[in-house]
Amino acid sequence: MNNPAFDEAVAERLTELGMGMAVLAATLGDTPAIITAEGTRSFNELNANANRVARLFREHGLQPDDGVAVLTGNSIEMMETLYACYRAGFRMTPINWHLTDDEIAYIVNNCEAKALVVDASRFGTAAITSVKESNHLALCLSTSGELQGFSDYNTKIKHYSGENIEDPVSGNIMLYTSGTTGRPKGVYRKKRPMASPLSEAINETSAFQPGVDVSLVTGPLYHSAPLSINLGLPLAKGVTCVFMDKWDAEETLRLIEKYKVTFSHMVPTMIQRILALPDDVKQQYDLSSFRYLIHGAAPCPVVVKQAAMEFFGPIIHEYYAATEGGYVFSTPQDWLAHPGTVGKPAQDAEIKILDDDKQPVPVGSDGTVYFVAPEDKETQFEYFRDSEKTAKTYVDNLFTMGDIGHVDEEGFLYLTGRSAELVICGGVNVYPAQIDEVLSRHSAIADVATFGVDNEEFGEEIKAVIELNEGEQPTEEIRDSITAFIQEKLQGFMRPRSIEFIDEVPRSAGGKIKRRQLREKFNGKH
Repeated sequence: MNNPAFDEAVAERLTELGMGMAVLAATLGDTPAIITAEGTRSFNELNANANRVARLFREHGLQPDDGVAVLTGNSIEMMETLYACYRAGFRMTPINWHLTDDEIAYIVNNCEAKALVVDASRFGTAAITSVKESNHLALCLSTSGELQGFSDYNTKIKHYSGENIEDPVSGNIMLYTSGTTGRPKGVYRKKRPMASPLSEAINETSAFQPGVDVSLVTGPLYHSAPLSINLGLPLAKGVTCVFMDKWDAEETLRLIEKYKVTFSHMVPTMIQRILALPDDVKQQYDLSSFRYLIHGAAPCPVVVKQAAMEFFGPIIHEYYAATEGGYVFSTPQDWLAHPGTVGKPAQDAEIKILDDDKQPVPVGSDGTVYFVAPEDKETQFEYFRDSEKTAKTYVDNLFTMGDIGHVDEEGFLYLTGRSAELVICGGVNVYPAQIDEVLSRHSAIADVATFGVDNEEFGEEIKAVIELNEGEQPTEEIRDSITAFIQEKLQGFMRPRSIEFIDEVPRSAGGKIKRRQLREKFNGKH
């Protein structure tokens, strides 16, 4: 196992056992694997430290399928821990650092973490709360800063060998849902799938070149899309990954030029922010290396994507998926021929559109979007230690994320909204995402969110909160212009009855609008 190189059969077997980084280290050696503001790790260095962390965890009693929680930014230590878990059979949970201390502690305990790796300089109070609340922790490590009861990460791992471990066991990741309804839920699989229809579609269309291509990691790695699409897929192909720990529109362009970035994943809000930069700023940067951009997680207004195609070129791919699974994929050519689509099911994936009685709807009619679950039961997701919630998500071999949409005659999927966001005005179903799409076309609007608030007569009414483009002011003239636009473009039952200007539309790290938060804040303020 410690040979400097592996033949094809051995390499495939090692990858199945979670040792893919060892295979890459044998072929790419000192080529940078990850580049961060704090430092760089070559494939050799990342592989060696993954072995050290695996040995440290094992010495403290961790067994296959034991939990490991990580609370850091997009960091080197997170990656070393991830690849240690992959090869030693552990189940790693990267935690959303935007949560409250109590919410973080809940996840640390709920995922049954036996080891906790934390950036104490940033999340020390959350770490202390987690230790108090946990019933499972056996090892607590700090990557930066001293914290009572925590050992220094780098001091600890340096005492262990960096040679490849002799008895690898394939590990896994268990991410948590955003918890928009109740507590966050761990999305658990007994076995990590080595490939998915979506990953195969991305690998085929991107044609990654090891040691040549560069991926810019724009989002937080506690979220499934940046972790799997922006980091996991390219890094597994030997692509260098450049980390952003805090996203900024102009910094994105600067890094693309500096590192000759070829690939990235963004959410639509990021694309909007880049397009909103002054022309003289955008023109400063050489983006000629950039050949593949993929987005998902939230709907992208047609007008925004059209503008993005013009700015970046026809290089923008799209997917529709979730932490739980589900795979739909669109090439730039697909979208240009079918504006507004999120694509077709990727190879070997299948979707069904069902009505409230779980019956198929006609082509072109809206219904709930269901995915056909994988045949391999061990790769199907379940909510960790929660069979009741799991059962509610599945219908036979189908599962849903609660999205509403329809397919056209060629099988392209269009999303209309989410069942959880449904607003019922006088008995009429209204999906806010449809209204957002229309309002986003107004020239003064940078971002918009519509949602339902209480109405004594109709049950609910639509309210819109609007973020204006930079340089625009919330004047009566602007309000009148938007109101006239609403009257012209929307049917009566879809028209917001009130609008309010805000500094920034609240979105999750994945780009989804936090409509529940907006409803709670503005309900009663008509």
